[in-house]
Amino acid sequence: MPEKSNPSLSFAPAFAALVVGAIAMGISPVFVRFAEVGPFASAFWRVALALPFLLAWAVLEERRNGRSLSRLWRFDRAIVLAGIFFAGDLFFWHLSILQTTIANATLLACLAPVWVVLFSGVLIGEAVSRKAYIGLVLCLIGTFALIGSSFALAPERLLGDIFGFITSIFFGFYFLAIRVARRNHNPGAVTFMSTIITMLLLLTVTLIAGQGFVPQSATGIAALVALGVVSHCFGQGLLAVALGALSAAFSSLVIFIEALAAAVLGWLVLSEALTPLQFLGGALILLGVWVARPKD
Repeated sequence: MPEKSNPSLSFAPAFAALVVGAIAMGISPVFVRFAEVGPFASAFWRVALALPFLLAWAVLEERRNGRSLSRLWRFDRAIVLAGIFFAGDLFFWHLSILQTTIANATLLACLAPVWVVLFSGVLIGEAVSRKAYIGLVLCLIGTFALIGSSFALAPERLLGDIFGFITSIFFGFYFLAIRVARRNHNPGAVTFMSTIITMLLLLTVTLIAGQGFVPQSATGIAALVALGVVSHCFGQGLLAVALGALSAAFSSLVIFIEALAAAVLGWLVLSEALTPLQFLGGALILLGVWVARPKD
């Protein structure tokens, strides 16, 4: 068995990191809405503006552990794959949002835990418990109840729906890659190095797409900074922290918590009413996470 990179982290703080990270990732569409740049450009700035903070975090970690800073430039296969998969996730997610409804894109992206559960044993040697399968089913049912009423198939949105489905595959494999990378690296180093790969790929995509890079107001700049600090540093960073102690299968259920957080945010901030069925869906998501929790 591989050596755990953070064996001292117990379930409670790891799960807390997972939930806070999910909320930070879940509110990213709010920042994108005010970013005043194209979708690929906002994805680029999300990772580019996070890099200085991630570098500081990674350096502090390595120094605290008495390790050489040269480790921060050792891009092993898991880290490279994590960067590629996250770039693919953001790329297809934005394409999906542009070419189908938000509900369709969100629901299809929430299939990511399916791929994590199916491939955890084969690809990363991590057995999946029966409780995780039950929890996954409950979360899927809950998510469909939460946002499925807005899901609608239409020929003109088929390509966008396909992009949403592909998003789930990239995000699922991102979880698996981060889980493997955490076996040999601290969370700050994993997030920093994988973000460099993601940034370079998204920069290339943005340049090819010909999108403008610079927002036109202070609001746009603030939105991009928030996207980098809140959604990426805290979102992806805390996810990396949690994946040092929790299995990929259980951690992937964070995606459902993202959907729940987005719905609650819309209810509290945007006064978007929630139906009894949606409340039931939220309860099923929480029940699924509780059922899938690892043994003490």
